[in-house]
Amino acid sequence: MADSTPAQPTAADPAAAWRGRRRRQDHGTKRDAVIRTAARAFDERGYHNTSLDDIAAALGVTKPTVYYYVPNKEQLLFECFLAGLDPIRAALRRAEQAPGSGRDRLREVIHDYAVAIASDYGWCMVRAEHQDLGPELSAQVRALKSEIDRGIRRLLQTGISDGSIAVADPKLAAFAIAGSLNWIAHWYRAGRKLTSDEVADAFVQLLEHGLAPRAPGEGKPVPAPARGRRPQHASKG
Repeated sequence: MADSTPAQPTAADPAAAWRGRRRRQDHGTKRDAVIRTAARAFDERGYHNTSLDDIAAALGVTKPTVYYYVPNKEQLLFECFLAGLDPIRAALRRAEQAPGSGRDRLREVIHDYAVAIASDYGWCMVRAEHQDLGPELSAQVRALKSEIDRGIRRLLQTGISDGSIAVADPKLAAFAIAGSLNWIAHWYRAGRKLTSDEVADAFVQLLEHGLAPRAPGEGKPVPAPARGRRPQHASKG
């Protein structure tokens, strides 16, 4: 007898959410598949060159099926932005409660931020507010980006206060960190030499130690402390 267990969708194959037996409790999984597929299409073709018909075809479903999970393409772009942003916001919440210096906590946020930007949602995260979002959704995008900026500044200020970070201007430093991480979305593509985690580790090292040469006898920069690998946040790699 054929196996009737629903196929389990993966980041590599969101369309698997519609294979096998359909069940009401799959709604969240299927909605996530729609959002991920849209993010990939927006990245590959551009927002304006992607239709809901394209997204439906990629999933192997009808256009009304896509409408069941999202009301329109504008909302879909916004949902892609939220899906990418959630891991960064979660990292900031963990950092607020975690022990250790400001630098230690900021390191983890930078890592998770980089992984999120290198994910399927990176393009939407850095360009969502520049697309055809209405005033209400655009305002929400700006507010959420501001929330992240304030969180990074707080960690920088904590590090300045405890002596683990030496910067003169937390605001400028926060802009530099976010700007360099956001640019990952413009050049990173999955399946190439580096995974998203490797990119994240490289950016942590660069942002912590900069470009300064080491003094004689100082050796190589001290690597970030080893940490247990958490599952990647919907990364492309």
